[in-house]
Amino acid sequence: MGSEIRMRHNNPSPSVTTGTGSDKYLTTESLLYKMKRKLSNIIEEDIDVVGEHNSKENYNVKDGFNISKSYWLTRIVFIRCLSFVYFVAFLVAYNQNKQLIGDRGLLPIKNYLSQMSGNFDKYNRYWNVPTLLWLWEPWSNIDHILDNISIIGLIISFTQFIIGAGNSISMFILWILYHSLVNVGQRWYSFGWESQLLETGFLAIWMVPVFSLSSLPSGCPSPLVVKWGYRWLLFRMMLGAGLIKIRGDQCWRDLTCMDYHYETQPVPNPVSLYLHSAPQWWHKWETAVNHIVELIVPWFMLVPLRSFRVICAFLQISFQVILIISGNLSFLNWLTILPALWLIDDKTYSLLFSKYTLGKLRRLSYENHKVPIARKLCNIMLAALLVYLSVPVVQNLISQRQAMNTSFEPFRILNTYGAFGSITKERTEIVLEGTHTVTHPYDESVKWLEYEFHCKPGNVTRRPCLISPYHYRLDWLMWFAAFQSYQHNPWLVHLGGKLLQNDDVMMISLLTIHSRMENLLNIFELFIIVIVMRRLEVRNISGNWWVRERIGLYMPPFSLRDLKPIYNQFGWETKS
Repeated sequence: MGSEIRMRHNNPSPSVTTGTGSDKYLTTESLLYKMKRKLSNIIEEDIDVVGEHNSKENYNVKDGFNISKSYWLTRIVFIRCLSFVYFVAFLVAYNQNKQLIGDRGLLPIKNYLSQMSGNFDKYNRYWNVPTLLWLWEPWSNIDHILDNISIIGLIISFTQFIIGAGNSISMFILWILYHSLVNVGQRWYSFGWESQLLETGFLAIWMVPVFSLSSLPSGCPSPLVVKWGYRWLLFRMMLGAGLIKIRGDQCWRDLTCMDYHYETQPVPNPVSLYLHSAPQWWHKWETAVNHIVELIVPWFMLVPLRSFRVICAFLQISFQVILIISGNLSFLNWLTILPALWLIDDKTYSLLFSKYTLGKLRRLSYENHKVPIARKLCNIMLAALLVYLSVPVVQNLISQRQAMNTSFEPFRILNTYGAFGSITKERTEIVLEGTHTVTHPYDESVKWLEYEFHCKPGNVTRRPCLISPYHYRLDWLMWFAAFQSYQHNPWLVHLGGKLLQNDDVMMISLLTIHSRMENLLNIFELFIIVIVMRRLEVRNISGNWWVRERIGLYMPPFSLRDLKPIYNQFGWETKS
């Protein structure tokens, strides 16, 4: 028997029926239904549906799943990126904290926490200086504790990066460990990216299941409050950075700041030379684009259209990548990329994942993801907390006296941000020198030996370093110290004393190999220089990256004996 097409108006559900043997009965309604569903699926992939009230515009899970409205894969990408930044942060802490804030560091934790104990009673100190290190009072072997904190952070962040998953417990441990370091880090941890990492990490605690370490945990989609929390973070960071520039240095308004930025930024890299050598019209264009990306593009994420959000994410991520290439700004720009990831949905991220993972995602679409009451309450409380903490931040944004990189509460859950509100037009650097001579330090016959840092410019022939997202905290703070006096930076005096004592631990970690002196120094001095980045064409001829000129002493020459009163005043210990 042959096949035939029958009109079956009495069947409300189009279907394919099969007769006996080779007979097949295919209804016209069935063909039209399949064509309609196919066309509907194609259209709905390109439409960002606002709300779920229109049932005709939503996917039927029996026919497919709509990944343009889900953020399962977004969460996996985000966890890996956040874990990477955490790993770098704890690696920096492991390599440098003992020398900076350890038992014999430049600004010892023991001295700082002892001072805080005198300022607050036993209970208020936990609120005003929240850190786990209060548990180890009187802090007799703090180096061991600092190492353990860093190692635990490294292990957890590395594990999360590999598996692409985390839970609330692991995220909370990372957050509280790094929080404990930031709150006792003093000058070394006083920059905006530290609070930014803590805010980013706090929100991450609420976006994952409490116990499960599955990358696609059943019944736990990415919470809406977390998604919008990260978008709000990105909006504040970019708008705050743009407003602080417009309200700050005149060069941002006349589009000349980029004439100086690449040369005078804290730690330039080799690419900075090429960018600095660009023509003036290009620098004006760069400055204008900076204003567009920071002041206009953030508003795109508020438009309820998927295309606007994707464009915003592309522009913001591209902008941060350019900044990463142009200089060594720690993990700041790597971290700023993270909230932009939440502007991109699973439809885009699906290109990065295997068929196996997409198959698991498809199976998740068949489940009824009923959020538990307890989790709903947590999401509501989190939303209320973010709204409450946003009030002083919004007031700061609209204020003509805008403060950047400020926290209004000790836990740094929601903060203000900004960078480079003013641009230095001339680069000054502090140079450290020592001598073995016992004669008068101003004698012209005295031979001074100069110390070099890992990345701080000084040697005119040395190529600038390329270390981002890694970060040398001492090099960075030396750039700021050049704008101030040594009285505002007592750690510099302590550093000079360490070098006079030939402190091996200090010099091995914080200075380059050829800067270490074999014999004890007798006299130490700090002087200030003006250092100018060579233009590309000049650098190709001379071979030097910089040209420098000494302009005077930063601090008068001193010996270890001269430092004894200062050591006693600050409670610093000498090398035994």
